[in-house]
Amino acid sequence: MAVIKANSEDVRLLARLMRAEAEGEGELGMLMVGNVGVNRILGNCLDFRDIRTMNQMVFQSPGGFEAPQKGYFYQRARDSDIRLARRVVNGERTWPASNALWFFRPEGECPGTWYNQQNTGRFKAHCFFSPTFENCPSVF
Repeated sequence: MAVIKANSEDVRLLARLMRAEAEGEGELGMLMVGNVGVNRILGNCLDFRDIRTMNQMVFQSPGGFEAPQKGYFYQRARDSDIRLARRVVNGERTWPASNALWFFRPEGECPGTWYNQQNTGRFKAHCFFSPTFENCPSVF
């Protein structure tokens, strides 16, 4: 059962985002990017107040993802990417992105915090950061 409202266009949009942000990180990395996106829609907190739709989440500016600024993002979603996006929309969570609202790729080690948000872990090149339950209970 879906944890956010998403039609087939929304799922394809999320699939394109996941691929563009983390294809080099494999399926798990792509699932984690999807977790961050879904959490931003669920959260309605911090930098993501009033982000209620897939379109708002993907194209949020400022403060959104880098992928929509790159041509690669605009390629058609593959079936395998769509299947991964559906898994995330249906509530599959992958640690360390389970409750994360942010991620980035540092040059070296992951910092303990990023903009006052706690590091929840690293997967390959990306570090993930989650809010506290008090700041954003909807993602927990």
